[in-house]
Amino acid sequence: MPATEISKKVVILGSGPAGLTAAIYASRAQLEPLVIDGPQPGGQLTITTDVENYPGFADGIMGPELMNQFRAQAERFGTEIINVWIAKVDLSERPFTLYGKDSADSAEVSTIIKAETLIISTGASAKWLGVPGEEPVPEGLGGNGVSACATCDGFFFRNRPLTVVGGGDTAMEEAMFLTRFATKVTIVHRRDEFRASKIMQERVLAHEKIEVLWNTEVREILGSKEEGVTGIRIFNSQTNEESVFPTEGVFIAIGHKPNTELFEGVLEMDEVGYLKTEGRTMKTKVAGVFACGDAQDSYYRQAITAAGTGCMAAIDAERFLAEHGEAEKVTATNW
Repeated sequence: MPATEISKKVVILGSGPAGLTAAIYASRAQLEPLVIDGPQPGGQLTITTDVENYPGFADGIMGPELMNQFRAQAERFGTEIINVWIAKVDLSERPFTLYGKDSADSAEVSTIIKAETLIISTGASAKWLGVPGEEPVPEGLGGNGVSACATCDGFFFRNRPLTVVGGGDTAMEEAMFLTRFATKVTIVHRRDEFRASKIMQERVLAHEKIEVLWNTEVREILGSKEEGVTGIRIFNSQTNEESVFPTEGVFIAIGHKPNTELFEGVLEMDEVGYLKTEGRTMKTKVAGVFACGDAQDSYYRQAITAAGTGCMAAIDAERFLAEHGEAEKVTATNW
């Protein structure tokens, strides 16, 4: 069967807060955008429970419901949303070409998408330990006592003993933030020293609420759907002893990885893989291609900031189309 061909002025890759906000702005500008769902439609908020720090919801809102509202608002203004797996992109000329498959395992291209402008909002994924119990609910306790974002979820763990897993600056920052709420914060680190900057280590080690379990690995997160997290099964590499450590919340802080593999060697990235943009805009090195959300932001990584950059990317794309009109040969710009 021949591949379906689609042509659009604006194509948005990813359907989290950044992508759907970009869609709302682009559709209101009558650009009839196409949103391509990623492997996780709705982004990381779809595996989050209560969201209490997104403006406009005085009593909070469940993560999946918030993303459903984003989606409905984008569709209300004419956004088209499809679910395909983008296997390859060609950004060598406008219109850009995206090659989609029905699934990651499909062998054949089912959809060819032509885009006069492309907004990349593929997000980032938290790195996980890969141990039993951290899977998202209902299979595990992810979102029910296991989190990768203290800023997002720390408020829900007031007056409880908490655990942070990791040894870099992210883990130090998470631990310090959680001291505002927790009775005690225990950092579990597999080595005998942190990788974090010296100043962050000093702050953490001097804090009266923080303790450290050195040379220790988490092997399982324990608990139930009803109780949430009750403890972790740990292994000490120096004593070769396994034990259960009681805790009521586990924050995994071993880093994030932006979902930008598609653009390796094509767009400029930092050493981790976050896409680089020009100044205060969302412009990438390729004219007509824009990046926003957690694929571009390595610092804040919040739903509200992702939505803000999605707005910016859509406005940048609208202005680019107004200035450049019909598709033309494109080369890397110097900035």
